Amino acid sequence: MSGRPEGQDDEVARGLEFRGDSPSLREHCGVIGIYSMRGEPVAERIVKGLSALQHRGQESWGIAVQGEPILKGMGLMGQGVDVNAKKILNYQSSQGIGHVRYSTKGRTNMENAHPLDIKGEFSIAQNGTIANTEDLEPLVRQDFQLLESNTDTKLAGLRLLQHYRGEKDWTRAFTRLSRELSGSYSFVILTKDGTVLAARDEAGYRPLCLGFDQEEQTHVVASESCALSALHTEFVRDVEPGELVRLDKHGVTITRFADSPRHYHCPFEYTYFAHPSSTIDGHNVYEARRKLGHVLAQKYPFKADVVIPVPDSARPAALGYSEESHIPMEEGLMKDRYRRKGSLRSFIEPTDKSREEIVKEIITIKPVIQGKRVIVVDDSIVRGTSSKNIVSALREAGATKVYMVVTFPPIRHPCYMGIDFPTQGELLASKVDGQDTPISEINKRVAEEIGLDGLGYNDIVGLSQGTGLQESEMCYACVSGVYLGLKKDPVIRTREEMKA
Repeated sequence: MSGRPEGQDDEVARGLEFRGDSPSLREHCGVIGIYSMRGEPVAERIVKGLSALQHRGQESWGIAVQGEPILKGMGLMGQGVDVNAKKILNYQSSQGIGHVRYSTKGRTNMENAHPLDIKGEFSIAQNGTIANTEDLEPLVRQDFQLLESNTDTKLAGLRLLQHYRGEKDWTRAFTRLSRELSGSYSFVILTKDGTVLAARDEAGYRPLCLGFDQEEQTHVVASESCALSALHTEFVRDVEPGELVRLDKHGVTITRFADSPRHYHCPFEYTYFAHPSSTIDGHNVYEARRKLGHVLAQKYPFKADVVIPVPDSARPAALGYSEESHIPMEEGLMKDRYRRKGSLRSFIEPTDKSREEIVKEIITIKPVIQGKRVIVVDDSIVRGTSSKNIVSALREAGATKVYMVVTFPPIRHPCYMGIDFPTQGELLASKVDGQDTPISEINKRVAEEIGLDGLGYNDIVGLSQGTGLQESEMCYACVSGVYLGLKKDPVIRTREEMKA
């Protein structure tokens, strides 16, 4: 299970998918835990599950199984697994965890790739961000020597170990830890005795679900249900906020480690980050995006000849806009999937420069665009650089008018719950917006900045209508600047400080 991590034999170049305006926006990670009741090896299933979660993180990946060193690699799962195939096939453990990472905190390197070994007692992987690491450090230093650079996951894992050594009970240990953490987390843990644990924070920021393969007698916990589908595993239910799942020889045990009086689900999961086939907390992602398109068509009935999505996440929303407006939808922007970066996700690239390079891999389809009024559908606007590139490409292809509608409201504030736009100064809507500026005015200012003939941002009401989430159960701190779900106000940091 634990031991020193092993790396790939060769460094794998990173490359991520083109998406619309994501040059300063990245989000969380993907986690999975598997326990075979028959004692069958699970390493291959972990790999397959992580591959289904690749959209959640493409900087690094890692696998921990009992009795073996943690295996880690940089870049994409497919490339790393090819290098390590023989090693993975030889793993015989019937329990394990896995992780695909992008970093909201900590440097992008092999050392910070998950799972992380916690003093040989357990391995831990996380989806989310702990916002108050400055509070954890002095507590952890009471028992452990810390390095100069420590990820939030490492600090949380060490603090959990302190509590477990005192309590001798995982639920009580998580209860104590949860009182000290401010932020978001879905943890998976593999203990040295082969128990798999999974915990979701009491606010429910990040998704986590449980599945069971009846034929193989295998339990699976994963960030999204798309991983269960890839493993032909039946969805059992979502892990509720504040719950701890234990997978061991006795089967599944679920306990509550924290009360959850109010949920703060991240709506960005539905507009961009999650896989369209996934269902999260009872709401299907594809249908949510499609309905968001209907909502935007009602709010912004631009006169145009064609609706085109920014690939790939905006396709369902573009379809919804087309259905509601009766304007035909066509593919006017394509990704070059045969170039290194063309098929990958720019949203979770580790640097602004590398993300912008990916956006340049846009291919316009001239017959779809030339001489036409175009409505572009995208999931978000962050800095606006990518949106400018898209508008420029469409005009070069002969578009007479270019409008844009966006499924997510104006992003004006940093996120400390797992999405990487930590500095307010890089957010376009914040730059052009006064504190109480209405969306209609923001639309005008951002449209002028990007070079659009018209822009339509969604609002919180429309976001609720489209996703099916109640306004009271969503987190929209990045829109409002009010961090209701955190236990304390976040410490505002620069990007460099966040990544140190």
